[in-house]
Amino acid sequence: MTDDDPTRETPPRSLRADAARNREALLSAAGQVFVASGVDAPIREIAAAAGVGIGTIYRHFPKRSDLIVAVYRHQIEGCAAAGPALLAEAASPLVALRAWCSRFVDFLATKHGLAGAMGSDASGYEALHRHFIDRLVPVCARLIAAAAEAGEIRADVRAYELMRAIGNLCIGGGPDYDPRRMVTVLLDGLAVGAGGTSTGSPEQVGGG
Repeated sequence: MTDDDPTRETPPRSLRADAARNREALLSAAGQVFVASGVDAPIREIAAAAGVGIGTIYRHFPKRSDLIVAVYRHQIEGCAAAGPALLAEAASPLVALRAWCSRFVDFLATKHGLAGAMGSDASGYEALHRHFIDRLVPVCARLIAAAAEAGEIRADVRAYELMRAIGNLCIGGGPDYDPRRMVTVLLDGLAVGAGGTSTGSPEQVGGG
């Protein structure tokens, strides 16, 4: 039987669509669990959130690292798609930027566990990091440009340095530290400084 054999059975389109929706729901549920409980959350907690059996998760993702990487990619695409949608729907570009940064904070909860999950696969991690940069920096840049053009934030902030700053604010934690509050303070500072100039060069501000 060849690939051109008309008698070869193929899955009905509706079944393929159902499978895609089920995978989407699973990855979304896993992402929410990772945000709330970390990437080491029990598989049974993820299964319960997704409304599937544990066996279903292991069938799609034999290793925890497989699931974490899949969630990471899924959230990258979600963040990338959210930028234009928020700009179109939000009351102002700054409101859109704030909403996008909130989603980015959720995403970072998965990113911070990624390196450990991938272990010694340095090349694979580097490829994922490059994909993250390539997809999300342009989206963040578009949001910043829109807010700056509207006069809502200072115009000398680069997307990479803002994302790097948010990432640094989200490292660590504890009962006396709320990274979301500090990200809000950071964005408030950008708004207060609208029309101002930087106190240092982009290289000094952005870091490595």
